[in-house]
Amino acid sequence: MRALVTGGGRGIGAGIARALASDGWDVVVGARSGAQVQAVASEIDGEWVQVDVSDRASVELMVAEAGDMDLLVANAGVSEGHAQQPSWEIDPAEWWRVYEINVLGVHLACRAAIPGMLERGRGRIVITGSGAAYLPGGQSTAYAPSKAAVCRYGEMLANELAGRIPVFFFSPGLVRTELTAGAFSDDAPWTPSELAPELVRKLSTGRYDALAGRYLHAEHDDADELLGRIDEVHERDLNAIRLRR
Repeated sequence: MRALVTGGGRGIGAGIARALASDGWDVVVGARSGAQVQAVASEIDGEWVQVDVSDRASVELMVAEAGDMDLLVANAGVSEGHAQQPSWEIDPAEWWRVYEINVLGVHLACRAAIPGMLERGRGRIVITGSGAAYLPGGQSTAYAPSKAAVCRYGEMLANELAGRIPVFFFSPGLVRTELTAGAFSDDAPWTPSELAPELVRKLSTGRYDALAGRYLHAEHDDADELLGRIDEVHERDLNAIRLRR
C-alpha cells in the first residue's frame, strides 16, 4: 500500500504520514520545504519530494515520482499572513495565493493522481478541509471561503467518482500547529493533534467508503457511529453543508 501526503513536512500532514506509516503504508511526503519533508520521511522510513502544489508541472512531477499510489491525502494548505488587514487593503496577489494553495493545489493533486487510480482500479482520496468552511462569524475573505470551496470540491468529486474512487473531506478541528500559532488564545477549544491522523487512518482502510462525500470532523464525528446509521445519513442528507429552510 502506497500513500502520498501533501503538506507532509509538519503539523497535521506530518501526523498523518506517521499514522499511515505505523499502519504499514509506504508513505511519500511532499511539501515546499525540502528539509522538513526529508526529516519526516527519514523518521518514518518513507520517501519525500519537494513540491509547490500550486504549480501544475511541480505537482505532476510529484505524482509521477510517487508512483502507483493507493491513497492521496491532499493536505497542503495555508492561512493568511494578512488576517488583521481589511480585505480591500490586501494585495490581490497575496489574497489569491491562499486560493492557489488551498483550492487549486488540491485540484492539481487530484487531477494528476486520478487517471492512474482509475487505470489500476483502486485508490482513495482524502482532502483536508476546515470548520471555517461553514462556521458563523469571522471576517476572512481568503482562508474561510477557500476551505468552503475545497469542501464543496470534495463533495462534487466524490459524486463524479462514485463507485470508482471514494473521496473524503474532513476538518481536523482546531489543532495547535505553526499555522494556528498566535492566532488563538491558550484557552481556545484546541483539538487533540492525534484525532485527524486517526480519522485518515480509518478512512484509508476501505471500511468507511460509504461515508465518501460527507463532511467529517475529526473530533466531533464518530466515523463508526455514522457508518452504523449510514441509511439515515443518506436519507436525511446528514454531514453535508447545506442551506436549510
